[in-house]
Amino acid sequence: MRITFLGLLLFFSLTICAQDNYPKDVFRSPLDIPLILSGNFGELRSNHFHSGIDIKTQQREGLPIYAISEGTISRIKVSLWGYGKVIYLAHPNGYTSVYGHLQKFSPEIEAYIKKIQYEKQSFEVEVFPDFGELKVAKGDLIAYSGNTGGSAGPHLHFEIRNSASEMPTNPLLYGLEVRDATNPTLLELFAYPLSSDAQINQSNDMAQINFTKQSDGSFLADKVMASGTIGFGFNAYDRQDMAANKNGVFSVQQLVNGQVYTDFNFEKFSFTETRYINTLIDYDYFGKYRKWITKCFKSPGNNLTIYNTLKNDGKIVVDEGMSYQVEILLKDLSNNITRLVIPVEGKKLPLKVIKETNKTDTYIIASKPNNYDLGAAKVYFPANTFYEDFYMDLKKGNDTVTIHNGRMPAHRNFTITFDATKYSEEDRSKMFIARLGNRLKPSYTSTYRRDNTFTTRTKNLGTYALVKDTIAPQIRSKNFKDKQWLTNYRYLSLTISDDLSGIDTYTATLNGDWILMEYETKNNTLTYNFDDKILDQKQCELKVVVTDNVGNTSTFTSTFYRN
Repeated sequence: MRITFLGLLLFFSLTICAQDNYPKDVFRSPLDIPLILSGNFGELRSNHFHSGIDIKTQQREGLPIYAISEGTISRIKVSLWGYGKVIYLAHPNGYTSVYGHLQKFSPEIEAYIKKIQYEKQSFEVEVFPDFGELKVAKGDLIAYSGNTGGSAGPHLHFEIRNSASEMPTNPLLYGLEVRDATNPTLLELFAYPLSSDAQINQSNDMAQINFTKQSDGSFLADKVMASGTIGFGFNAYDRQDMAANKNGVFSVQQLVNGQVYTDFNFEKFSFTETRYINTLIDYDYFGKYRKWITKCFKSPGNNLTIYNTLKNDGKIVVDEGMSYQVEILLKDLSNNITRLVIPVEGKKLPLKVIKETNKTDTYIIASKPNNYDLGAAKVYFPANTFYEDFYMDLKKGNDTVTIHNGRMPAHRNFTITFDATKYSEEDRSKMFIARLGNRLKPSYTSTYRRDNTFTTRTKNLGTYALVKDTIAPQIRSKNFKDKQWLTNYRYLSLTISDDLSGIDTYTATLNGDWILMEYETKNNTLTYNFDDKILDQKQCELKVVVTDNVGNTSTFTSTFYRN
């Protein structure tokens, strides 16, 4: 018991020390409402860690967003994807705050960015104002909350970064108040045989381990009978007060007989390493069941720097006849802790469950480049495309190629090249490379054509084919009709869509002049605000041209009247 207490004491002291390195009385909240989170820093996401916190905005858009401290706006970006409309604010103390998924900017910033959009004749822009050009004071209004970009609902994505390194840090380390009196929730526990001679409960495959809650609030796992080198993984989430969202766990520690084997937390991380999340989780299990299993051990190819302590890569060598007490401690930033104790007994028993290994003719050595001719296409994997060596399943089709399955992560882009010589030039002009998903539905991948070859670079394994698209996009008016009087209208709205290769570009003119139409991909809507332009004639001619990714084009024209 004394060893366990010392381990916990070390855990607390390291965490408290880390948290004291950040100023806690400099920054105000970006919102004037209680901070309730729908997502926290370091949370597990698809192919990346969440680099900020997602603050709920009461299920609505348009809440005022304020500068958390004085500074100068260093970057503004408007994008269809990612953060949507976003502001980067550099502060004199060496930090940069980031505000994403905005509905619109404050009047001064809105006028600044709209001028640039009209100059470039583009909705999507990215600008880096000169230092001091757009100064703000602490508490100044800078924007309004929204749902732009890759957002799945109204909220503010908020970050605090180190200005020099661009490394994101946990915003809750700076004194922002988020009420949290709830321990992290442990859902599942798994044990992994990691050496060729390892076994767990008479199996050499991963095994789920049951556990029960104890009277003191901790959890006790069923005894694990094991031998060889093993590791543990868990499925868990954290929840703040006043929110039902299942957020990520801040800190994880694994102790073996009181000694720290694994200790990592989400205080900060680098964007350059975020894709290594695919080595921290059981990616194959996620692909099958859509559940995040976090490993307490370090897998091949894992170059994450989030670890404070890592003894023997977090792997436990179990000797026959020995007993071990493994503890996993899950902690949030409010010092709420969930403790799991796993008794392990070293005992080699006859195997009852033997892991099936799907051996194929293709064995990938991750550290070397690999090149394959699959008939319809050639595939090239640069060195270190994958995190580890494995047997790859490659299938040739008449017009398709299947490259393993989506349950194996790739860290780097690989290249797929189709030979389209057998197709006519007319057909080739409308073709693209598609990934075939569920029910073989094609999904466009960025395609580069050179003569008779089509090439794409991707990180997604699966089935690919050349697909032809001859159908032009559709354009429909949404809030007006042709020949209508629109004197009291604040905006024009249209919907655009394309069923196959997808929208590539669009442009709109009013009485021959380019106008800014904001594109919201979530509902396929183009919107023009009449405040942008003073109309000097009653009869107005609107023209909208939309082109898909293979060059099919549609043109929409309409006449309306306005006093």
